[in-house]
Amino acid sequence: MKILFEHANILITEDDGFSEIKDGYLGVNGKRIDYIGKEKPKGSYDVIKDYTNKLLMPGLINTHCHAAMTMLRGLGSDLPLQEWLFEKMMPVEDRFTAESIRAASELALLEMISTGTTSFCDMYFINEATVLPCLESGIKANICRPMQSFDPADVYETMVRKLEADTLFSEYNGAGEGRILIDDSIHAEYTCSEAVVRAHAQTAKTRGTRMHIHLSETKREHEECISKYSKTPAQWFADLGIFDVPAYAAHCVWVSDEDIALMAEKGVSVMHNPSSNMKLGSGFAPIVKMQQAGINIALGTDGAASNNNLNMFEELHLASIIHKGYMQDSTVTKCTDTLRMATLNGAKLQGRPDTGALKAGNAADIIAIDLDKPHLFPNNDTVGLICYSAQGSDVCMTMVDGKILYENGEFLTMDREKVMFDARAAQKMLY
Repeated sequence: MKILFEHANILITEDDGFSEIKDGYLGVNGKRIDYIGKEKPKGSYDVIKDYTNKLLMPGLINTHCHAAMTMLRGLGSDLPLQEWLFEKMMPVEDRFTAESIRAASELALLEMISTGTTSFCDMYFINEATVLPCLESGIKANICRPMQSFDPADVYETMVRKLEADTLFSEYNGAGEGRILIDDSIHAEYTCSEAVVRAHAQTAKTRGTRMHIHLSETKREHEECISKYSKTPAQWFADLGIFDVPAYAAHCVWVSDEDIALMAEKGVSVMHNPSSNMKLGSGFAPIVKMQQAGINIALGTDGAASNNNLNMFEELHLASIIHKGYMQDSTVTKCTDTLRMATLNGAKLQGRPDTGALKAGNAADIIAIDLDKPHLFPNNDTVGLICYSAQGSDVCMTMVDGKILYENGEFLTMDREKVMFDARAAQKMLY
């Protein structure tokens, strides 16, 4: 299928920021962008779409998510993280089945696809129940089964979680013509033993996977690790080999200056989760210091239980403003940087070099914003408009690998009514 978008505004990623082609043309041939320019391309296209007063931009990449936690939305509000996790989340999660995780994952996909997410990273369990809806819907995802070990006597090679991770990798890595990538994961320092972490780092190194972890999310987590091991969580993970593979770490709110230098040296990517960190009272990640150290920073929503939505435009907005207020300096963060976090930096974190930017030859992972909205006029700064004004509800088209998944309020690869029916049934079963 060859599709031509005409009369569109097109956001182009450049080395030092972004530029915009107004009233331009973007051509898609199969899975790839084959043309971007001011003049109409030569040659024929199967479908021509008039996108006057619409902005084409790279799809957003949600690098830290627990998709099935949509079913936990609203539980345990206003509690500290440890109480929220162990007293509210885990008891309900213990009742999850493959059926309820599938229903919850499909609900998450409706939300993400309709608000401009074209790829996401997911850390959860019974992963097939998330993988299969991803394959059916057409979205991209890096999915992992996290290791947890509360028993020092656990034997890594025979652990159920380890065997599940192995099966997940062997059956689904590269599925959907590469749309699904399987990563490895350690849930967190406080939920795993040293022996299991060391062994799983070696597994990831052997099979060439990336490693998804939670890191220094709360002051309590950070300080208890120092009390227990005489080292920070980052130092602990590094010593056990986790940073010897391409690692990406969620939160990083309480990392020290030494941790930042270590992560920069090891090439660790950071997922910034401003909504979740503020809702749980965790604090503000030192993003400015990380940027200055050269760390690759991406954005994520976290799960809907701690956000409480999967709207990446909200994360873009918060990441663009909260550090200015916290540091009392309006110049410390630039919206060009936060937009890169949500696009190109996320693609780098996921190991997807052919997405995150609109250019000929790249995967056609594209979203469109309807600019014909009162809160989007006038447009004196397109990148600023995206980060400071746009809402997830302004997305009018989502395309992945050249296939339109959502357009003008209609889901083209998912049955919205069935997903909502199944989600209601799952809620009744869980509560």
